[in-house]
Amino acid sequence: MSEHANAGPGRHLPVFQALLVTLGMVITTDILKTAPTVALNVGLEHFYWVWILGGLASMVGALCFAEMATAFPHPGGDYHFLRTAYGERLGFVFAWSRFSVMHTGWIALSAFMFADYFNAVFPLGPYGSGLFAAGLIVAPVLLNLSGKHIGFITQTWLVALLALGFLSIAGAGVWLAWQGIEPPLPTAPVLAENSGLGGFSAALIFVFLAFGGWSDAATLSAEVRDGRRGIFIAMLGALTVLLVIYLALNWAFVRGLGFAGLAASNAPAVELLERAFGAPGALLILLVVGVSAIASINSTLLVGARTTYAAARDVPQLRGLGSWEEHDGVPRRALLAEGAVALLLVLFGSLTHSGFNSMVEYITPVYWLFLSLSSLALLILRRRFPQVPRPVKVPLYPVLPLLFCGLCLYMLYSSVAFVGYGALFGLGVLLAGALVLGLLGRGGRRVALESAAPGVSPE
Repeated sequence: MSEHANAGPGRHLPVFQALLVTLGMVITTDILKTAPTVALNVGLEHFYWVWILGGLASMVGALCFAEMATAFPHPGGDYHFLRTAYGERLGFVFAWSRFSVMHTGWIALSAFMFADYFNAVFPLGPYGSGLFAAGLIVAPVLLNLSGKHIGFITQTWLVALLALGFLSIAGAGVWLAWQGIEPPLPTAPVLAENSGLGGFSAALIFVFLAFGGWSDAATLSAEVRDGRRGIFIAMLGALTVLLVIYLALNWAFVRGLGFAGLAASNAPAVELLERAFGAPGALLILLVVGVSAIASINSTLLVGARTTYAAARDVPQLRGLGSWEEHDGVPRRALLAEGAVALLLVLFGSLTHSGFNSMVEYITPVYWLFLSLSSLALLILRRRFPQVPRPVKVPLYPVLPLLFCGLCLYMLYSSVAFVGYGALFGLGVLLAGALVLGLLGRGGRRVALESAAPGVSPE
């Protein structure tokens, strides 16, 4: 290992590229599955508003993270926020959850999503989906090991292609409107799964699933240019673009299929594109899902390895994972470890014969648990470190952070109440991290900020 292997990341990432990488963390094909469920739970009168509310609430959360990221820039992102606010013990357990549940689980989920779509069009055999999913993980790991510029440039192009793919779906609605083709008449009335507040709450669960992932952008806070405001621009800009894309997609679904047709559809994008462009529409959807999965895997590897790297530096027994290859600009060992755990989760998902659903259950409760704690960390950090400069501050403090925390707690309750056994497995793995903490003999003392450069990892 070179003498500079542990030097850490530098500010090499342009703001626009950071915005695209952040967009890649949040833009997924979840909306192609969740839009009908949202339509079933709210009427047309509230359909667009629930998506707007989900986007605005996500922006409030992003504001909270942007304040912490600009005040305490660190490659560990919210690992560093939690460690600074609550102490080393919770920080370690969070890093373990990212490593063993959230990031690696999301990588496996994205791989299964594309494998299932591909298998539906081109049958892969009884074990083909699992092998295909494994290949989707190995390829981006090898790509990112080539160096930071390769990984980030690849992500930029993938996200650009994905945005174009989503806009092509929206374009199908424009095409049908331009041709004067009316939506099909409903064959049956829309039967709502829920009504009133229950329906609205259920719809929000699926809306937030489509907007999830923006918090990962905080791991780029020590690498983005433009001083300390770059990460703020990247996070809020990406969510704004995403909200526009989602509203355009939903308008196209309603315009092309009718609201009742959207609510009754199992694959609205496929039906819309087949209606507009015929059989080639199915191949376009396969391409969009494929690009989405690869972009999501690549972006999660980019940020997940950085959290693992940052946490390993703080644990003497794990320093081997806390090395940064200065020549390539990547945490090489952390990348390999992330990929290995993701492959183990692919094996687990393959054995359950429902890899995608198993991964959703596995990661959801743990994700909302730590997002709740991260939102409260903002209040703790303001009180404990008032002297630290904050280039970005959350407006209407403390009202907005408290409202966002309440929303996170509600989502935590919903995720535990409505998912299956995979949730218990995910929580069990989280508890195993606490046992590992005890074996490593970590102390519970509060972490102190470096007086010269608060929030920046030490050299």
